[in-house]
Amino acid sequence: MKRIVLASLAAAGASAILVPAATGAQGQPSLSFPLACELGRTCEIQHYVDRDPGPGTRDYRCGLQTYEKHTGIDIRLPDMAAQRRGVAVLAAAPGRVTRLRDGVADISVRAPGAPSVANQECGNGVVVDHGAGWETQYCHMAKGSIVVKQGDTVVAGTPLGRVGLSGNTEFPHLHLTVRHAGQIVDPFAPDMTRPEACGAQTGLWSAAARARMSYRPGLVLNGGFTNAAITMEQLEAGGLSPVTADAPLMVAYFRAIALLPGDAVEVDLRGPDGVSLARTRGQPMQRWRAQDMTYVGKRRPPGGWARGVYVAECKVWRGGKVAESRRVELRL
Repeated sequence: MKRIVLASLAAAGASAILVPAATGAQGQPSLSFPLACELGRTCEIQHYVDRDPGPGTRDYRCGLQTYEKHTGIDIRLPDMAAQRRGVAVLAAAPGRVTRLRDGVADISVRAPGAPSVANQECGNGVVVDHGAGWETQYCHMAKGSIVVKQGDTVVAGTPLGRVGLSGNTEFPHLHLTVRHAGQIVDPFAPDMTRPEACGAQTGLWSAAARARMSYRPGLVLNGGFTNAAITMEQLEAGGLSPVTADAPLMVAYFRAIALLPGDAVEVDLRGPDGVSLARTRGQPMQRWRAQDMTYVGKRRPPGGWARGVYVAECKVWRGGKVAESRRVELRL
């Protein structure tokens, strides 16, 4: 994953270095959740702010869910099919729109022939001024989706546009950056006096937003059934072919994100009688993984697929226990 540079929509001279921001500072905004999605079902947090001042990485819980010099929060959609259906980006707090950009193409920076994103790494985006030196920035929005204009007044929850794939990104997500006096602030832990301490902080989130945003490494982002072997690119694109009663192959797939060193992913496909048809369990991860796809398949038996409900379950094993799991079903 490449570094997201926000200078193109940032105030002139703004720094990407995190500095202390006093909790409870005058005019400090209370931030609402900035996407019209449901964490744990239709979106997940992929990355947090990198709080390590050196070449290493550290999120606000002293974990690994970030990358070097990452300056915001990445809230990710399951795939491009979800992006095409449309997910609204919402103002996190009351304020005034001060800057925006639209017209940048929605294309992964890894796509063959992708255009340069130099000086427009944020892609299509909006900056909202909340007063007292506070502002929020919303990046990677869909081309042509921005519905506010410079000078507009917004309240928390006002739609700004939709999630896209513009700028320096490989998957559909919102990158939210918070600044105070031109400096990056971690909304989960604003006081950077001791970034290595990872102690409890009040943060900038409203109580309602905070209740939704639990810290969960090793998430299962999505899963389902299709009728052929798949690649990560096909999974990201969405719209996979369904399994029908006459399908020659049944494939159960899952994608896990933010996996920790030592995590192992298991996928089990079971028939209507509860008997396992195919199962796999990968080796423990050697390092932090941004994402990992696992699938198992079964060829159609001579007598055809038995009628009933097929179940596929993904488990993320950590320290000998199941840390996360997701289950999907298919009725034939």
